[in-house]
Amino acid sequence: MELSNMLCFQLAKAHQFFNRFYKKPLDRYHLTYVQYIVLIALWNGDNITVNQLSKRVGLNNGTLTPLLKRLQKHGWVTRNRDPKDERKVIIGLTKLGKSRRSQVLHDTSTCFENLDYDKKDYANAIQLIKNIESRLKVAIKKNAK
Repeated sequence: MELSNMLCFQLAKAHQFFNRFYKKPLDRYHLTYVQYIVLIALWNGDNITVNQLSKRVGLNNGTLTPLLKRLQKHGWVTRNRDPKDERKVIIGLTKLGKSRRSQVLHDTSTCFENLDYDKKDYANAIQLIKNIESRLKVAIKKNAK
């Protein structure tokens, strides 16, 4: 089988290209693509636990913790122990993290407009990828039994 005819390979390649595609606009803010994804999740609701954030973005706590420490170091987020349960860490946005939202989203959406995708094709692509994700989850559960 040719690699170019394998769905998993094409999705992995697309992921690599997304990282490279967003590099230039995100470099202005010293953000990686994964940090950008985490910030989008927080812009949709912050002051959540690391576990909640993990579920939103699909990354495990071991991956998120160093990433969040870097975002904190650069002034984007706060990390505070939950006063009700010291085992939990609450992630919130700083003033910088909140104030840069519109500019970062503008820069990345302007970047995406360069792909010349119409809204219908974009929506169809999103739906197809969600369908693939859903089917993979079902297959993983079946194989785990």
